[in-house]
Amino acid sequence: MAASNSLDDSLDITLSDPSLDELFMSLVGTPEGRKNPYPIYRQLLEMGPAFKLPMGSIVLTKYDHCRQLLRDNRFGKDTNNPDERRQRAELMGLTQDEIEDAAKFFENRGSLLFLNPPDHTRLRSLISRAFTPRTIEKMREHVVQITQDILKDLENEVDIMEKLAWILPATVISELLGVPQDQRETFRPLVRATTMLLEPVLSRDDFLMAIEAFKQINAMLTDLVNLRRMSPKDDLISLLIAARDGNDSLSEMELISTCQLLYAAGFETTTNLIGNGLYALLTHRSQFELLKSNPELCHPAVEELLRFDSPVQFDARTAMEDADINGQFVPQGTIILTILGAANHDFTHFKNPEDLNIIRDEGPPLSFANGIHYCLGAPLARLEGQVVFQQLVTQYKDIELIDLDPPRRDTIILRGIKELKVNLITR
Repeated sequence: MAASNSLDDSLDITLSDPSLDELFMSLVGTPEGRKNPYPIYRQLLEMGPAFKLPMGSIVLTKYDHCRQLLRDNRFGKDTNNPDERRQRAELMGLTQDEIEDAAKFFENRGSLLFLNPPDHTRLRSLISRAFTPRTIEKMREHVVQITQDILKDLENEVDIMEKLAWILPATVISELLGVPQDQRETFRPLVRATTMLLEPVLSRDDFLMAIEAFKQINAMLTDLVNLRRMSPKDDLISLLIAARDGNDSLSEMELISTCQLLYAAGFETTTNLIGNGLYALLTHRSQFELLKSNPELCHPAVEELLRFDSPVQFDARTAMEDADINGQFVPQGTIILTILGAANHDFTHFKNPEDLNIIRDEGPPLSFANGIHYCLGAPLARLEGQVVFQQLVTQYKDIELIDLDPPRRDTIILRGIKELKVNLITR
């Protein structure tokens, strides 16, 4: 369906509705809501697809609205909101020293995830050369080989999350960046800990663990950068160092933050795509059988799996200036939450969105966001997903789901499965 060209003309914001506030809090603030957000998304889409929360943030759920907001240059990444950070820190019960330590950490971010133009434009241009669709497609044969090497030893009862879903993307991004094999297991729990900072509801312990994990990752990557500076190799870290030490102005902080972001995003999102996607296929056997009979459908299948149970459910923007949206004044600093998981199930954009349909052709999902912050690693995640699902349906006679209700991570921003036990039946 065609999207409206103007956010202003199409968006009506519900300013005060306790029932919408309650639904939102049940979504982000309860284990039940985080485990299965889709019924709540449906209610939000029906009752108030755009609404304002009591604290002032605005929530969007419709596909068109989310896409337009993400492409609107009046809204960007929040890089300087000390009041909001202080309020959040105080709610977690942090001491004054801990608040100051966290503030120093956040003030020294140089990651694409938090930058706006012109710094974002400059930094992304340096990195994007390694992530163009054409460049990534050249990796397909190698990714197939890695996947086959992993699968050759897997049969009978297997936890896919442990034996495949994290190993494949971690191997690929590690090779791309140049992270030594003996360090990859060390990075894994640290990366997982840092992702908790993305969550809207966070405990004091999780917050402090995340900050400490970030510091450890930064130290490890700093050592690796120094090693590559003395002895360059054919990897992305060496290329980024050359860009920084050459005519481009990539600062040390930006270099380390970029490596950290690429490494974390390089396997965290794809790990969840593999787990969520396989679970979706195995609980929709007709679609699994269709893919088994037609492995060439792996391309549209991955798009549908990304839509059906997206690895990333939320994305946020901040009003960089006072804005008027269809007559509603939105002051500078207002946070806009786009619920990507809801947008991907918007019944005004997708026909029967609760149905898994691997030959669906209704446009791309918003799983990788949109606009200038569209996920840089989307081509790589898509490639790995295509290879994994094609190899799974061709290498095995059948795959049976052992746990019909696998344990999920208790998170809402990044959606993933902890453990997915299946029975791999060889030919």
